[in-house]
Amino acid sequence: MNEVRSGEGAAPAIRVLLADDEAMIRAGVRAILGAGRDIEVVAEAGDGREAVSLTQAHRPDVVLLDIRMPLLDGLAAGEEIVRTVPGTAVAMLTTFSEDAYVARALSGGATGFLLKSGDPHELIAGVRAVAGGAAFLSPKVARHVIDGFGARRTVRAATARTRVAALTPREREVLGLVGAGLSNPEIAARLHLVEGTVKAYVSAVLDRLGVKNRVQAAIVAYEAELVPETD
Repeated sequence: MNEVRSGEGAAPAIRVLLADDEAMIRAGVRAILGAGRDIEVVAEAGDGREAVSLTQAHRPDVVLLDIRMPLLDGLAAGEEIVRTVPGTAVAMLTTFSEDAYVARALSGGATGFLLKSGDPHELIAGVRAVAGGAAFLSPKVARHVIDGFGARRTVRAATARTRVAALTPREREVLGLVGAGLSNPEIAARLHLVEGTVKAYVSAVLDRLGVKNRVQAAIVAYEAELVPETD
């Protein structure tokens, strides 16, 4: 077990547990997250079983899980964490070769998909998003996954457009911002709405689309090309 203890002073707003079987990857991710003044890596794990144990012990806000790890892979570890520590958000650290695992991760309750080799600012933004209860898909990961559907892509895009057609214009706007990884407070500020109203819109969107969580809704948003460019 490799724990990282915070220094003196007020605790950071976002506590993160990092799990990856490669020490150099953990060191790189930890260094990136260290640039976010509101983020602290409180513990590290080298396998999925240790990740579950440390999550139960530390109860961090966010767990970043590599998919391929010994003893227990990141997918199984994520499912166990969601089941036993429901207050902790799970985000997967992915590579372009792991598209096949996305569906299982979604069904297992993961709310973030971050690219190991992506923009460091994107990693920080993703951690902040999932910690705030939002969904976050690295744009490159989302596009690659959708492109990977190959011949089915056109069919899925058409299906997604049909599904979102049942939404009101405001609901489609909210869905697009969910796809962009914005939290309810961020959506409220963007659309000049009360946060409670945004929460109601998000609930209605999930219900009408028949999806379980914000990540599944975000994928529909990407397929329907509703995701706007955000700063």
